[in-house]
Amino acid sequence: MTQDRIRPAVTADVPAVRAVTDAAYHPYIERIGVVPQPMTADHAANVAAGRVFVTTEPGTGAVIGLVVLEAYEDHLFLDSIAVHPDAHGTGVGRRLLEFVDAHARALGLPEIRLYTNAMMWENREIYPKYGYEVVEHRVDGPYDRVHYRRRLV
Repeated sequence: MTQDRIRPAVTADVPAVRAVTDAAYHPYIERIGVVPQPMTADHAANVAAGRVFVTTEPGTGAVIGLVVLEAYEDHLFLDSIAVHPDAHGTGVGRRLLEFVDAHARALGLPEIRLYTNAMMWENREIYPKYGYEVVEHRVDGPYDRVHYRRRLV
């Protein structure tokens, strides 16, 4: 499966953004004992603010992956990355992470930051493979989070 280019989400994408996010994060509810924060996000507000970028399946145009980003003065924050389970293993996640790098560079930002739940061990194995290093392990309310950064300079 190949995918179309990554583009800014538009209002019409909001239901798909919600659906892909829910499909990607739902399996973690039982494991971490709480609904993952991306599932409770205000997707419409994030899309309206230009924070969401999607990739679609060629032919159908169905959203199969997305990232939610927020630019700060000294870094790009990767708030969420979601790939529909039907697209796992097809390179969508890798392509989205490469987009995040390129977006940060285009904005002139020296690093990317993100966090993941400590119980999402799949993510904890993936991020170091893409150059992310652990900078902190901290509990924020009901979330046990491992914070990462990737320096681009």
